[in-house]
Parts: sequence; structure tokens; C-alpha cells
Amino acid sequence: MDKAVVTVKGQVVIPSRLRRKFGIKKGTQVSLFERDGEIVIKPITDEYIRSMAGITGTKGKLLKALKEEKAKERAL
Repeated sequence: MDKAVVTVKGQVVIPSRLRRKFGIKKGTQVSLFERDGEIVIKPITDEYIRSMAGITGTKGKLLKALKEEKAKERAL
């Protein structure tokens, strides 16, 4: 089990072992949500976006929009 400390600003450093395992790199966005009284951090990677394709029934339009938005964010 890994541990981390929360800073005054509420920041937490994700241990390098977990960053490598889940493909989290500088600039990777994460989704935070509560589940059964726990805080869950899920990286929003290209693989995650591809895995969600088809879930909304938009025939890929939402995936295309997400990829375009992510490309814009990377360009900043």
C-alpha cells in the first residue's frame, strides 16, 4: 500500500510506481469521484477514452469531440 501526504493546497503526489502502471504523465488529466465512501482517481488516457467508445450511442461523435478537445489542451 502506498501513502501520500495532502499539501496545504490539497495536492497529492501519486507515487511513481502507480504513475508508470497507469500511464500517468505530466499533463494527464484525472477524474475524481466518490464510490462507497472512498475517493477514486482515474486517469483520463487515450486508452480510457477508447474504452468508453460507443457507451453513449453517439456513433463516435463524442469520441471525436473528446480527442479534439484533448489535442487543444495539449497545444496550450
